[in-house]
Amino acid sequence: MIPGSFNYHRPKSVQEAVGLLAKLGDDGRLLAGGHSLIPTMKLRLATPANLIDLGGIADLKGIRADGNDIVVGAMTTQHDLIASDLLASKIPILRETSAQIADPQVRYVGTLGGNVANGDPANDMPALMMCLNATFHASGKSGERKIAARGFYQGLYATALQSGEVLTAIRIPVPAAGHGYAYEKLKRKIGDFATAAAAVVLTMKGGKVNSCAIALTNVADKPLLAEEATKILIGSALDAATVKRAVAAAEAITSPAEDPRGPAQYRTKMAGVMLTRALARAKSLAKG
Repeated sequence: MIPGSFNYHRPKSVQEAVGLLAKLGDDGRLLAGGHSLIPTMKLRLATPANLIDLGGIADLKGIRADGNDIVVGAMTTQHDLIASDLLASKIPILRETSAQIADPQVRYVGTLGGNVANGDPANDMPALMMCLNATFHASGKSGERKIAARGFYQGLYATALQSGEVLTAIRIPVPAAGHGYAYEKLKRKIGDFATAAAAVVLTMKGGKVNSCAIALTNVADKPLLAEEATKILIGSALDAATVKRAVAAAEAITSPAEDPRGPAQYRTKMAGVMLTRALARAKSLAKG
């Protein structure tokens, strides 16, 4: 349980981190909160020759409003998200989801950027970022580029982030005033990954669903955007029959693995249960 030897680097700027990645190539690994990388190093499943710790880059931290968007630095911790009054008023589902991640000790160190960047389908933030239609900012030798969260996840630990790039910020459009939201998560115990989870953000107008986004966590090799389920719900009053059809459409796109959290069929059904609960709670919060 002791990592192999490695060289430790602590850059003070994004440019310095990008330069180190370019210089070190495959021998360099980025370190954010470390909750994914360090355990694999202790087990010798990962043996990077160089660790590049992003914790010393002040520009990667903080939460700010930018027009109709909220911009969150990639090294902002889950604890900081929970403590943010700006998020409480503008994107409360982000605080709600952060509070369900692991435990307080992990949330004090774990970062939003680390949670979204490594492509683990069991992480909570990837599905939420898709639900919120977020955009990821990445910097590399060729400069900065923006990547839509809905096109970022390609498979198990596979993302659109290119070799040598550093995720620097997450830009999230502020949902419409009066929107409803919920992140419902089933897990075996505190600190565990989700057996299944569902994120919902919706607006109501005249008693009908005016807009809606749904995403699912840990029921495939990547987070899932339930687009067909959303289409079924638009224009409905979220009556029981319509919700049942939408839940069935969401379940149909899942392909969970059988693991200690349960067999595949059970996890699919739990995704449906979480979605049903999330829709009910989002409707109750919506002021349409």
